[in-house]
Amino acid sequence: MRIVPLPRSNRSWRLVERNARTARRSWWVFCSGFLEPVLFLGSIGIGVGGLVGDVAIAGTTVPYAAFVAPGLLATAAMNGAVLDATYGFFIKFKYWRVYDAVTATPLDPGDVARGEITWALLTGTVYSAAFLVAMALFGDIRSGWAVFALPAAMLLAVAFAAAGLAATTYMRSFIDFDFVQLATIPMFLFSGVFFPLSRYPDGLEAVVRLTPLVQGVELIRAATLGRWSWAIPLHVAYLVVMAGIGLRVADRRLRRLLGP
Repeated sequence: MRIVPLPRSNRSWRLVERNARTARRSWWVFCSGFLEPVLFLGSIGIGVGGLVGDVAIAGTTVPYAAFVAPGLLATAAMNGAVLDATYGFFIKFKYWRVYDAVTATPLDPGDVARGEITWALLTGTVYSAAFLVAMALFGDIRSGWAVFALPAAMLLAVAFAAAGLAATTYMRSFIDFDFVQLATIPMFLFSGVFFPLSRYPDGLEAVVRLTPLVQGVELIRAATLGRWSWAIPLHVAYLVVMAGIGLRVADRRLRRLLGP
């Protein structure tokens, strides 16, 4: 009997299925992440938002909670994707030796790269969706265009998942994960999540606008506030290119690390 090989896309999904089955054993850890949007938005809306008041943006003013919430949504998408694409992947690769067994099947290193990026994307999407629901419950959505906030968060998640996976293939031990924190924490604090980028001096503002998280923050904020600009295609293109480069590097590195 002739065996028909699985299409490449289906092979990648086999790894996603494997990760989903494994995640069911620690469902409580996964579900605990749903508390984050409630705690963040509650503290911002009830506490900080009452002290700050309104924020001027694009010639109008919006409540501070409505300004910060899209940035926190972008951060949730980034963190959800980076967590699985870095820590999760590293443990399976370095300690559990999962991919030694995976590549003994019809799956090749390229399938591993696409499968892990897809899984990290799904994780980021779930947390982003939960965050978006929390935003709606707290009244932080100001436009019907907010339906595009989730696709924007997904694009941000896949870009960081691909970049995170590519970077992790170069890591030798958990000490190297300090570099992950060195990248994500400053972006969280200084990428326009908590205050407008216009508060920076002109030269520094131009530099900050080139960082990855800013692209997602601007996209999601444009959707939830209904304020689009000519820069939107540039943000989308930036994240698409970032995802493509990350996937290409991860593919090449895994073929070297997992190949015969």
